[in-house]
Amino acid sequence: MPRNAAPKKLESLSLTELRARYREVVGEETRSPNKKYLIRRIEECLAVKKQRSPARRGAATAPSAPPPTPPARATPSSEETTPPSRQRGRFGTMSLQELQAEYRKVVGRPTGSSNVSYLQWKIREAEAGRVSVGPRPEREVKVREDGKRVIPLSFDAEALEALDKAWRDAGLPSRTRFFRQAVHHELTAMGATEAAALFAPEEA
Repeated sequence: MPRNAAPKKLESLSLTELRARYREVVGEETRSPNKKYLIRRIEECLAVKKQRSPARRGAATAPSAPPPTPPARATPSSEETTPPSRQRGRFGTMSLQELQAEYRKVVGRPTGSSNVSYLQWKIREAEAGRVSVGPRPEREVKVREDGKRVIPLSFDAEALEALDKAWRDAGLPSRTRFFRQAVHHELTAMGATEAAALFAPEEA
């Protein structure tokens, strides 16, 4: 597949399909409704996998044609005596279980991922301070006076602006109405008809 075809293919997936692809590539479950975020994470992990693929490593470490034999020297240089395996970095000799243990130590929470490239990437990102570490706090669910619960959602400012413009242009009265219809549509597509009925559009 051409390299520049991947983003287009991901953008054409439904939210459910993107979450499944995220689980397959990243190695973690996600409930994020942000397709832009999911696509970005999938592409990042695919890029890491590609950089660490056996073919690329082989091309990087394959020995070149031997040069002409130089005159004999009494003591070989340190470069000549260094084992090639040392060039693979600190993760080179780690088993999956050791990587998961290192992930737990550095990231601060356990993982069930068996994706070696992802584990290595996440550990490096955590050590560089580019991702959050520690246990994920449970999000507090606010209960209104009418008994309805308010769940937190977060979006980029640009994404939220585009979202609000879309439902207004479609003639919907509110963002809440849009979310209810979107949830109803997605649950119906998933075959969860009983759950979908709870989000069915209200009669006018």
